Amino acid sequence: MYLTHLECPKCGRTYDPHRIQNLCQCGSPLLARYDLDKIAASVHKEDLVGRSKSLWRYREFLPVQKEDNIVTLGEGFTPLLPARNLGKTLGLSQLYIKDEGLNPTGTFKARGAAVGVSRAKELGVKTVAMPTAGNAGGAWSAYTARAGLESIVVMPVDAPDLAKKETFLNGARTYLVRGLISDAGKIVARGVQRYGWFDASTLKEPYRIEGKKTMGLEIAEQFGWDVPDVILYPAGGGVGLIGIWKALEELSAIGWISPKKPRMVAVQAEGCSPLVKAFREKRKESEFFQGAQTLAGGIRVPKALGDFLVLEAIYQSHGAAIAVSDSEILEALQLVAKTEGIFICPEGAATVAAVRKMKAAGLLDEGERILLLNTGTGLKYPETVQLDLPVLEVDDDILL
Repeated sequence: MYLTHLECPKCGRTYDPHRIQNLCQCGSPLLARYDLDKIAASVHKEDLVGRSKSLWRYREFLPVQKEDNIVTLGEGFTPLLPARNLGKTLGLSQLYIKDEGLNPTGTFKARGAAVGVSRAKELGVKTVAMPTAGNAGGAWSAYTARAGLESIVVMPVDAPDLAKKETFLNGARTYLVRGLISDAGKIVARGVQRYGWFDASTLKEPYRIEGKKTMGLEIAEQFGWDVPDVILYPAGGGVGLIGIWKALEELSAIGWISPKKPRMVAVQAEGCSPLVKAFREKRKESEFFQGAQTLAGGIRVPKALGDFLVLEAIYQSHGAAIAVSDSEILEALQLVAKTEGIFICPEGAATVAAVRKMKAAGLLDEGERILLLNTGTGLKYPETVQLDLPVLEVDDDILL
C-alpha cells in the first residue's frame, strides 16, 4: 500500500504508521501521508470502473494494508442529488445535496468508523473508547461489534435516545454523563490513562479522518473529476470538512483534478459557534464556547481539537463560517422535506439555513454549483417533528 508516515500539521514531527499512535507530542492531531507520486504512477481514474460502490473503491488512498483487515457494512458512495425544487425556492439553479443518511447506521459517521476500526484491528487494538454526541457512538459500536473488538462509549445524558439504544444494542459498554461531549471526553481520557484503552476520540487517532476523506473523493468523482464552487458542511469537530479538503488536495497533487478548490463553508448553530467566532475575529484557533446549546447535537462541540485545520481550509479556500439559529434549522428541515422528499438531520438542515442566509447576503451567485452535506437521516431525530393531526371517525368524510 501507499501509506508512508503520520505527520503533525503543527510542528512537522513524523511517526511510524505501523504502530499505534494517537496525538503528536505537541498535542496536535496526526495526519496520514501517502506516496502520492507512486499513486499517480500506478493508479488511474479508469481503474475505478467496475469497483464496488463503497468507500473502499479508493483503497489506494486509505491506510489499511491488508484486505483481510477491512471491516465493512457497505459504507460510502452515497448519492449526489440535484436539489432543483429546493434550489428554485432559494434562487439557486445548481444546488446539490450529498445524502450521507444512506450510510450504514444512518450517518456519515460510518465512514470514519469503518476505516478507524479496520486500522485499529490491523494494529492489534482490543478495546476502543470514545466520547460521542450520539451518532459516532452508534457507528463505532457497530463496527467494533463486527470486528470483534470491545468498545466503551460515553455520551451526554441528553443525547438522542435512539443513539443511546443503538450503542447499547451493539454491545458497547455505554455510559451517560451530565454535561457536554467535552465532559464525556474527560472521563474517556481518564479511562484511557488508567486502563490502556485505545482513544478513538475525534482526531485523537489518525484514521477516522481518512474515512471521512472519502466524501471528498466521491464528490470529485461524482462531479466528473471536477469540484463544485462551494461546499457547505455542518461542523462540530469538523473532521469531515478537514477530510474533504485533504482529499481534494491529494487528488490535485496527483493530477486527477485541477488545482481549483471549492470555497469551504463551516456551518454551526448560534448556540454553539466557536469556529464562527474565530473566523469573524480572523483567528487561527477557536476558544471554548461557554454554555453550548442547540437541538443539532452533532454540532454541539464547544471546542474542537482540529479547529485550526478547519479554519485553515476556510481561509485557504476563501470560504466562510456561518451560524444559524435552531428555529432556522427546523424551518429548513421542513423545507427540504416538502420540496425534495428528503428527511434530513438537523445538522444537515443547518447547511440549508446557511445557504439561504448566504444567498440573501449576496455571498452566493445564482449559477454557482453549491453542494450541501446532509450528514445523517432525519429518521434518527423523530423529536424534530411535532404532529397535530386530525383524527377521523370511520364514517367521516375527509375535507380537502
